[in-house]
Amino acid sequence: MKLAVVGGGSTYTPELIDGFARLRDSLPIEELVLVDPAADRLELVGGLARRIFAKQGHPGVIRTTSDVDAGVADADAVLLQLRVGGQAARQQDETWPLECGCVGQETTGAGGLAKALRTVPVVLDIAERVRRTNPNAWIIDFTNPVGIVTRALLQAGHKAVGLCNVAIGFQRKFAKLLDVAPGEVHLDHVGLNHLTWETGVRLGGPGGDDILPRLLAEHGDAVAADLRMPREIVDRLGVVPSYYLRYFYQHDAVVEEMRTKPSRASEVAAMEQELLKMYGDPALDEKPELLAKRGGAFYSEAAVDLAASLLGNGGSPYQVVNTVNNGTLPFLPDDAVIEVQATVDGKGAKPLAVPKLDPLYAGLIAHVTGYEDLALQAALHGGRDRVFKALLAHPLVGQYTYAEQLTDRLIAHNREHLAWA
Repeated sequence: MKLAVVGGGSTYTPELIDGFARLRDSLPIEELVLVDPAADRLELVGGLARRIFAKQGHPGVIRTTSDVDAGVADADAVLLQLRVGGQAARQQDETWPLECGCVGQETTGAGGLAKALRTVPVVLDIAERVRRTNPNAWIIDFTNPVGIVTRALLQAGHKAVGLCNVAIGFQRKFAKLLDVAPGEVHLDHVGLNHLTWETGVRLGGPGGDDILPRLLAEHGDAVAADLRMPREIVDRLGVVPSYYLRYFYQHDAVVEEMRTKPSRASEVAAMEQELLKMYGDPALDEKPELLAKRGGAFYSEAAVDLAASLLGNGGSPYQVVNTVNNGTLPFLPDDAVIEVQATVDGKGAKPLAVPKLDPLYAGLIAHVTGYEDLALQAALHGGRDRVFKALLAHPLVGQYTYAEQLTDRLIAHNREHLAWA
């Protein structure tokens, strides 16, 4: 089995490598290719990756290359985890929206749109290269904004499934609070990427008892603290919102917080420099503890599980993925991409049935889906007017004056990445 990781020079990669090494029975990799244009980072990450495999006795061969075509050739699956523009672009995404009083964040709001505009054309180009070399290969997208990127891939006819680590993070945290094995926890997880709610927590599978009320009664303070939201919000909703919902439920407070604190991008950039120094140490043969602060917790377990199922090597019976709606949420277009529990096999992901949603959640999901449709059109076809309409449609913007100002700023800060600008 051959896997390729595009964006393999990411500081995330050792987390992925560690999962591949530990879970080799689920995913028997013979060849792993790390693909990245940043040769200096790739050399450091690739060296550590080989040492991790060697320490854990994994027989697979790890290669590195900056040639996308060579890297993905004959791959059974290709994982995408790239960041167009690097941390410098993320820093901009998190700052210029604040000038207009809007949240500055890399996956939602104006910053999220900027990232989508930079990313979608690059991902589609890579996907076409994959299709030319191996049309049967699966594409697993971990590149943000996952929902928009996955929708672009699916609409272009690629064999793609989107992946996010939010759900598996909740599963592991809830299992720890409940003192049960993670596999015993099944989430009623519904929404869009980075716009989801856990409307139930069941033990043993989809038909198990819903112990979410007990979880909140006994561990509500811990859950709320992890979300960085007041417990009152969680108690009144009676569900567990993704921590990305704080940008919607506490928008103005978050903007003020962002204006007075260093950006997450600056924190991550400093962390990455320290991690890369560590990766260059020839004695290091395991992922360092600092990597846990970088983000992406449990990404490797989720990626291995998904790849194993898509490639016919087992995998969990139910997994939270980003895939085509196809009637699952009847108030959305069939071609929308949703994030829900699904069964996954060699034919792809099939969402489980979702009970009728409260308008409190369905309304916001429909609103953001409309924005995502406009964002994808802007990413595919360009043009100031398309960017403006996407911003006007986003619930974190929504005002004509803000949309006008943000459109000008977005284009000015991203001109080098926008072929049409």
